[in-house]
Amino acid sequence: MMNRRFVLGTGAALAGAMMLARRAHAAAPAGAPLSADERALHALNRLGYGPRPQDAAAIAAQGAGPWLERFLAEQLEPRRLPQPEALTQRLGGMQLLGLGQAELLGRYRDALKSAREARREQARGMKPDADALNAVREQVRPLVAEAATARLARALQSPAQLEEALVEFWFNHFNVFAGKGSVSVLVADYEQRAIRPFVLGRFRDMLGATARHPAMLTYLDNAQSVVAGYRPPQRARHLLAGRPELKARVPTGLNENYARELMELHTLGVDGGYTQRDVTELARMLTGWGLDSRKALVDANGAQGDLFAFDPHKHDAGDKTWLGETVRGAGQAEGEHALDVLAAHPATARHLAWQFAQAFVADEPPQALVARLAGNFKASGGDLRELTRTLLQSDEFWSREAYQAKFKTPYQYLVSSLRALDLPLDQPQPLLAALAQAGQPLYGAQTPDGYKNTAAAWRNPEALTQRVQLATTLGRRSGVSAGQLGTTLGASLSEPTRRTLATEPVGQQVALLLASPDFMKR
Repeated sequence: MMNRRFVLGTGAALAGAMMLARRAHAAAPAGAPLSADERALHALNRLGYGPRPQDAAAIAAQGAGPWLERFLAEQLEPRRLPQPEALTQRLGGMQLLGLGQAELLGRYRDALKSAREARREQARGMKPDADALNAVREQVRPLVAEAATARLARALQSPAQLEEALVEFWFNHFNVFAGKGSVSVLVADYEQRAIRPFVLGRFRDMLGATARHPAMLTYLDNAQSVVAGYRPPQRARHLLAGRPELKARVPTGLNENYARELMELHTLGVDGGYTQRDVTELARMLTGWGLDSRKALVDANGAQGDLFAFDPHKHDAGDKTWLGETVRGAGQAEGEHALDVLAAHPATARHLAWQFAQAFVADEPPQALVARLAGNFKASGGDLRELTRTLLQSDEFWSREAYQAKFKTPYQYLVSSLRALDLPLDQPQPLLAALAQAGQPLYGAQTPDGYKNTAAAWRNPEALTQRVQLATTLGRRSGVSAGQLGTTLGASLSEPTRRTLATEPVGQQVALLLASPDFMKR
């Protein structure tokens, strides 16, 4: 329970934050170009997770214009940026990032086996092994927490800030939920291998990597999608004899979940011109795309290799009619062809351009920018580096209307607070718990459309109260003065906010800055 002093302090900070919200409305005239300092802060806030004290010092030393030119060039070539040694060591020490898919699934199955044995003992009236009862929690949950810690550490410390912002965007676009079965142990591998390598690469490559990854195949059930009337091979039927708990998990027919989301969310968009018949036919084309789970049946220490496998026995080999095209039976090649078509489709270009502009420019993105991004996507063959470059070269991105026009999500608010206060990530668990309380646990979006990035989704009185509480806690931990924090935030703090803040008690000023309307925006 929070002590009385903390509650009183938080209440005072909340009252001050509300006063800042009422008073801090003055801004530059609409249409006025951004100053050099504003452009630099806009880049840090929109293309990453906000300034650190060292960023403010570099801008002051180099001049905002030269600093920004160098920053943008570096962000488009993240592999040339050396990573901090502390970050490299931290990531290198994470067991999870070094495990293969088969070993990860093997560990998950070992945890489930221990839990099942404990439940059987309990049903027989025997005293269950407490360790076995907690097996899933002990063996699986720490892996999810480690994956989330790795994401936070990179967002906090990596100089490749644009890459981290793009990882957040594209993971959310191809969302998987860590709370569904074995996705929990596979989510870090999914981000590491299906998302991160492609955020400045080819969209088609990312589309294929997500389609074949066991996390996606499990989350949207394509691993359970088989041709109607499928029967396991003779050897498998022999193994299943007398094992009703295993037999119940044998797939029995078509599952359309992945095919639907592949078109509705990942590519064409809900208005992309497809029909329910197209969903069914695409699902037929993707039957047999699943997992070779036998690789994870050996002892976890011996399991190795990727889990994706195409099983021709599970595939519907008949002809299909999809998006007005007759697709002849060709095994796995049918699914690959579908991904080729979807990646190059004009509706996909429009859908992705709109989402990209919404995430990085405005909740209601300018239509001219969306059209330009879509045209670039088509002309470049889905080159995401060129898509990003087009965004950064657009007048709309650097406009006064776009400046501080986005409201931070809980994740963006947390990371930007840690960076502004220059706090280390030495106690990640309370921070991850704060994200969960705020409604945005990492890898915790249950639906395929992921988390919203608009103000309407996150700006409400309860969220403001939670942010003031977090701001109060972090401000006390940091030992940073309001003057130091104000220097770091620079041009992103308005003069009305600075003037109002000066009238507040010194002990509350850091929390008030972090809870101010200016800092809530990006």
